[in-house]
Amino acid sequence: MKNRPLIHLKDEELIDLFQQGNEIAFCEVYLRYKDNLHIMALSLLRNQDDAKDLTQELFTKIWDRKDNITFTLSLSAYLCKTLHNMVMDIISHEKVIAKYQKSLSELMNEGESPTDNYMKEKELSGVIEEKIATLPDKMRKVFELSRKMNLSHHQIASELNISENTVKKHISLAIRKLKDSINSY
Repeated sequence: MKNRPLIHLKDEELIDLFQQGNEIAFCEVYLRYKDNLHIMALSLLRNQDDAKDLTQELFTKIWDRKDNITFTLSLSAYLCKTLHNMVMDIISHEKVIAKYQKSLSELMNEGESPTDNYMKEKELSGVIEEKIATLPDKMRKVFELSRKMNLSHHQIASELNISENTVKKHISLAIRKLKDSINSY
């Protein structure tokens, strides 16, 4: 009794004192409920260290929020409900982590990653650009105006002063040459 001067107070009285910043009242709340809350956390988490950490975190949380807590339930019910919610947060977080770990594992088992695909795409783009550069000048110019500048056959023909059929022929030949190069790649 000497070490716990507020042991005789009811929970409601302790709440009032603790919300005023009385550390002794907070310690009394802690001593009254820590063991039961630890047992509850242990039964839900099934891990001694996690249960101990969560119980400590609960008390830290209520001390930090003492000014903003509204006790609509009894102190015991409030603590149990808060602990339960914290456990549910942990469990849902663990499910999300497990989901992403599974997804990552599946992705790694497939042997390809987004980075691999990006590198392959970059390499293929380089090969295509090299092949475009080796096309005859007129064919390359027609192809670039068509595919890079998105000009119509009519616009290309007007700009280069050639017929639309010539434009179509150059594009068709360029595509065939590029396909042959890409297929060998």
